[in-house]
Amino acid sequence: QVQLVESGGGLVQPGGSLRLSCAASGSIFTIYAMGWYRQAPGKQRGLVAGITSGRRTNYADSVKGRFTISRDNAKNTVYLQMNSLKPEDTAVYYCNVVTNIDNAWGQGTQVTVSS
Repeated sequence: QVQLVESGGGLVQPGGSLRLSCAASGSIFTIYAMGWYRQAPGKQRGLVAGITSGRRTNYADSVKGRFTISRDNAKNTVYLQMNSLKPEDTAVYYCNVVTNIDNAWGQGTQVTVSS
């Protein structure tokens, strides 16, 4: 079983930046894809950004050019650098990691963009 620990959420003003981190631990032999999803009140959870084991990335259209996903394989950690944040980015952000034994989700971290 894989455990995920997220950090880095919080309250930020419009135009500000935050960096989310998600560290995976447990019986991990191979991590395939890693990603970040978000869910705003009254909306479905959707993909924000993903990164494969080959470091191929994909982004939701709404965050392209503002968010950057990266991963540190030595630390089994995925990051999401969020710049130029907007009020519509407000949501609970969830980390997702697909390994050889599990498809794991983090507990979620709140990101609030407000003045």
